[in-house]
Amino acid sequence: MKLFSLEEANSLLPEVRRMVSAISRAHALVASFQDASRVAAERAERGGGHMPEGAKYVKTLLTLVERAQELEALGIQIKDYGRGLIDFPSLRDGRVVLLCWQLGEGDQIEWWHETEAGFAGRQPI
Repeated sequence: MKLFSLEEANSLLPEVRRMVSAISRAHALVASFQDASRVAAERAERGGGHMPEGAKYVKTLLTLVERAQELEALGIQIKDYGRGLIDFPSLRDGRVVLLCWQLGEGDQIEWWHETEAGFAGRQPI
């Protein structure tokens, strides 16, 4: 597991913000296709099927997966695709904690939480 200093995490934030924004947009679009994909799957079971905008749906799924893989390759954990919530593993007082950021927050990471506490346990840095 990669561990980030607060400075390292903050320096990655401009690039990461673009990736997380793309993930959040793709997630919303995939969710909007949910009913259409369910209907297409039911039709396919009966030997038919065609999903309107199926190519757009697949392209959006690929975007979602590719951006998430890019974050994971950097060592960043994505916790909520829709909200754009991510964690950077870090050391604090000799133990692993998570530096926490989500879309809509500022240009610097301002929160952290214990690994088991989750978003509800966020504390200011």
